[in-house]
Amino acid sequence: MTTVATTHVLIVDDDHRIRAMLARFLTDHGLKVSQAGDGKQMFALCEAARIDVIVLDIMMPGEDGLSLCRRMRAQSAVPIILLTAMSGETDRIIGLEIGADDYVVKPFNPRELLARIRAVTRRLGAASINAERPAKATVYEFGGWQLNASRRTLTSPAGALTDLTSGEFDLLLAFLEHPQRVLTRDQLLDLAHGRMSQAYDRSIDVQISRLRRKIETDPQDPVFIKTIRNEGYFFTASVTLLQDAA
Repeated sequence: MTTVATTHVLIVDDDHRIRAMLARFLTDHGLKVSQAGDGKQMFALCEAARIDVIVLDIMMPGEDGLSLCRRMRAQSAVPIILLTAMSGETDRIIGLEIGADDYVVKPFNPRELLARIRAVTRRLGAASINAERPAKATVYEFGGWQLNASRRTLTSPAGALTDLTSGEFDLLLAFLEHPQRVLTRDQLLDLAHGRMSQAYDRSIDVQISRLRRKIETDPQDPVFIKTIRNEGYFFTASVTLLQDAA
């Protein structure tokens, strides 16, 4: 399978040997690659060029990857894949909570990283790589909210755009495509991410918690996404399909 050549990956790691190795591998597989050794270089490169995916090491001197992920997520929805230590489960959970889209555990095969980069760019679809191509879009309406599937936007009942990471968007879309039925964590993994891109089912709980904070009036007493004990999750709202005429 050939990755779209315009996909631009930014590798952020203080180890120049790891950066160089990954850059060679990803370039050989058709991706455009830039490199940064710290957060300052990362933000400068993001200002200077369109970045489609950031591969970000957690363990860096100075400002670490989790802090950089939090700052980047506050200003951009660009997908972020974290490079984490084998023993860093807490870091992985925190990373997902603050907006990372995926992670790879060190040591890893570069082919795994390539697969995950391909997965997040597939999930972005027309909104990231082919945004210039206009298309009729299916719009899902629930409880006054509207989710545009091809533009990958979520609009609140008040008409405001709500920022979602690619993982949050795909999870919400999975619920909207299968409303008013119980979905297990395994089903949500398959529907929202696919087995290849995410095998860590705790991430579903983390992303549902983040999604609730964005669409629920009271995330502690959710109306839309109910937890069904020992079974999974249930999306309660009726969903109406519209067509985007723009």
